[in-house]
Amino acid sequence: MTLLWIACCLGLAAALPAKDPPEFGDLYHVSGIIYLPYSEIEEPFEAWYNATGKESRIDYYNGQVKTFQHAFELQYGIGYKISPETTETEFNVIKCFQVNGTKTTPIYSQPIFPDTSSFKFVGMDHLKGRKCELWRNVTYGGGRKQTFSLWVTDDGDGVEPLRYEMIGVDTLLDSHFDKYYIDYDNFRKDVDPAHFHKPKGMKCVGFPGPGVEHHLLLNPIAELMHKPAHMHGLFNHFKRQHGRTYMGHENEDRRDAFVHNVRFIHSTNRAQSSFRVGMNHLTDYLRNEVQSILGHKPSPGPNGGLPFPAKLYAGVEPPENLDWRLYGAVTPVKDQAICGSCWSFASTGTLEGALFLKTGKLVKLSQQMLMDCTWGFGNNGCDGGEEWRGYEWIKRHGGICTAESYGSYMGENGFCHYNSSEQVAQIENYVNVTSGDAQALRIALFKHGPTAVSMDAMQRSFTFYENGIYYEPKCKNKAEEMNHAVLAVGYGVLQGKPYWLVKNSWSTYWGNAGYFLISTKDNNCGITSDATFVVLK
Repeated sequence: MTLLWIACCLGLAAALPAKDPPEFGDLYHVSGIIYLPYSEIEEPFEAWYNATGKESRIDYYNGQVKTFQHAFELQYGIGYKISPETTETEFNVIKCFQVNGTKTTPIYSQPIFPDTSSFKFVGMDHLKGRKCELWRNVTYGGGRKQTFSLWVTDDGDGVEPLRYEMIGVDTLLDSHFDKYYIDYDNFRKDVDPAHFHKPKGMKCVGFPGPGVEHHLLLNPIAELMHKPAHMHGLFNHFKRQHGRTYMGHENEDRRDAFVHNVRFIHSTNRAQSSFRVGMNHLTDYLRNEVQSILGHKPSPGPNGGLPFPAKLYAGVEPPENLDWRLYGAVTPVKDQAICGSCWSFASTGTLEGALFLKTGKLVKLSQQMLMDCTWGFGNNGCDGGEEWRGYEWIKRHGGICTAESYGSYMGENGFCHYNSSEQVAQIENYVNVTSGDAQALRIALFKHGPTAVSMDAMQRSFTFYENGIYYEPKCKNKAEEMNHAVLAVGYGVLQGKPYWLVKNSWSTYWGNAGYFLISTKDNNCGITSDATFVVLK
């Protein structure tokens, strides 16, 4: 039976005709979409390639970002990137950046298809309703298997590409570490040479900042054509920058997470939204690690807080802009570490603001005390909690200790200990700002200072927020869907767009020195869904 099976397999293998791998020529145009499932990206592109002329061009997001690879310029080529730039003085001004190639990192014309010389014909298939050939190349290394597949058609007028796919499997753990595919469309070989020329008269300047990332920004698709050297070099730079050392399999897992996150960051910025994302200290975090620092755990039903007194403030007109940092009511940004203690930072933040408004003195209060001592009120330390439960404990026990008197924040659960004589900020009551009412939150901020708010922070775009007004259509905004607690410290209008000014607890290495602006549109991410402030005795 075994011999018969082997014979059949050999017969099937022999039945496959000997074919030369597909070639797409030295001059072509093609468009399509890049799909990066692990990075949550679908990115349209359009490409022109001229191998003989040593030049190529790839546009992203319908031409918002244009990249040119001119291998014929200078000794080692020049790469150009043309995209909008917004600064404090300019808004969406088209700029040109360039990087000159070097002996070790030359600029080359970039094909949009893989090198097919090692691909083998594996049979006929159907894709997009068309009969096509399936070609495959399988590589092994470091306990990993990478399968590269290419679907093409040949209707007699030449080879046409349909899809290129890569699937990476860790053979030790039998798990996927990477997957992406590119769907092709509008392939043709008649190309206007003008497409390879950057706009006449446009002055190009060098990229700002360190140069480690420049080649990835100039030619992002190269990495998908199985040329990961620049990405791996960037990961090594990241580890040195943040003092991180990983061994064995953890290094591979961290690098995989880093690659997916950097792809997301670069693609999101090419899409030109109202905000920018960037690499930060979370760039090599696994998604479950990011989720572990989202510690707001909402519970159903009402709490013991008072309703917002809308009638009392009926005639109040808050100012157009407010920033409590300018008045000294906000303590420095802290880092909650890998601990779901965000609720304790939001709680102490609104208490610190209320105490400042009452006494004129800014005092740092202890998050660690709330983590250690409020378990009996339903909080769970590093495993999450709610701000109002902390308020209830403080009401019952006559105040909260300062950070200095209680001891340093540890980023871990600890033993509850305190001297009641050292407690400050006695709470009379706390108030629930009317859910979904933006004007009520503005009044609360204006009359009562920094206010604890919760939000949906699960989106990858928030993890890597850098600056601008954050707006994420994927965000949830119902109170029961909130997963992170932060501190609203103001609001304003920037270039005609209203925003909330919010303090996070992910260190000054995150966002804009630890802060972010978020759009007030559609109650984005639920900033007004579950806000509270305290009233002191």
